[in-house]
Amino acid sequence: MQEFYMKKFAIAGAAAALFVVPAAANAQAWVQAESGVDIVSVEGESNTGFGYGVSAGYDLALAGGMFVGVQGTFADSDTKRCVRDVMEAGDKACLEAGRDVAALLRFGTAITSQSKLYVMAGYANARADVTYDGPSVEAIEDELGVNGGIGAHGDLDGVRLGAGYEYALNDKLFVKTEYRYTNYENDFSRHAGVVALGARF
Repeated sequence: MQEFYMKKFAIAGAAAALFVVPAAANAQAWVQAESGVDIVSVEGESNTGFGYGVSAGYDLALAGGMFVGVQGTFADSDTKRCVRDVMEAGDKACLEAGRDVAALLRFGTAITSQSKLYVMAGYANARADVTYDGPSVEAIEDELGVNGGIGAHGDLDGVRLGAGYEYALNDKLFVKTEYRYTNYENDFSRHAGVVALGARF
């Protein structure tokens, strides 16, 4: 029950910020393309892949060089884990990380005129795709006149924490490095190291 209310609070907070922050005169919108290392763990077993996506948000300047903001992220990954020769039939079963969306609140400070440090926290939802293919499946498909293997997916709710460093290349363009940790339900977790190129407008 506590996890349910935490998720609802994070969504409500992010949604409120999306409406409130743009109305402020000193709020600034931004968008970025990102990629990096994606490490997904399932019941203690980890697999590494390549993650990529986009994020967008608003930052609101506070006194003393501080700022608060909201961020939305849509990402995907090629991280997967496969088991071959299932039941000695030559089949292959794979669990693959699918799309990942997040709504986050950010809080940070300027450390120079061009650079910032920040932390972030919020709600994330990931999709896990399961596929099963091989000789035994192909035999059934031949009888039915179909192909493509067997597949299913499920969604996982989680809490994301992270920290990052941003450096302004000029008044509009910036680069970032971020570390993100997400703890999903059903003993899934994710570590991600991200680099991004973005623009403010």
